Amino acid sequence: MSESDDPLVVLAGQAGQLLRERERKLALAESCTGGLLGSLITDVPGSSDYFLGSAVTYAYSAKEAILGVRQVTLAEHGAVSPQAAAEMAQGARRLFGADLAVAVTGIAGPTGGQPDKPVGLVYLHLSAPDAEMGERHVWHFDRIANKRLSAETALRMLVRYLETVGK
Repeated sequence: MSESDDPLVVLAGQAGQLLRERERKLALAESCTGGLLGSLITDVPGSSDYFLGSAVTYAYSAKEAILGVRQVTLAEHGAVSPQAAAEMAQGARRLFGADLAVAVTGIAGPTGGQPDKPVGLVYLHLSAPDAEMGERHVWHFDRIANKRLSAETALRMLVRYLETVGK
């Protein structure tokens, strides 16, 4: 399959076109996707027109030091929570001086799940001056599929925002 046939690259291209048309700059904060989302964005030629950068913050300490996620948020809710996802996205906006940012945090698997936070649980958050949008998903696949679904869903959230709120 060539990169132009990869549906995730096509989706990233759609997001990029909308970012370019709306003259918006994007930043990312990734945990469980490990940079996959940033990789998909940069698979699109010309992505430097709208993509500022990504912070892959896997450890609690990195989330705190790089993105400014509050220690109390991590202690009370954990890294896999809507609160942490929101603070990650807001932190990426500040860090990169972006118009909007998307964050992904979750448990890709196959281990790491708990009764209240199962394997496959993912929180996404988009932060922009005119919107704060969060989503919760639970995927039931292997690690790689869970990461790809998380990245795809983050791209779809970005496109949805740009087609509606962020016009």
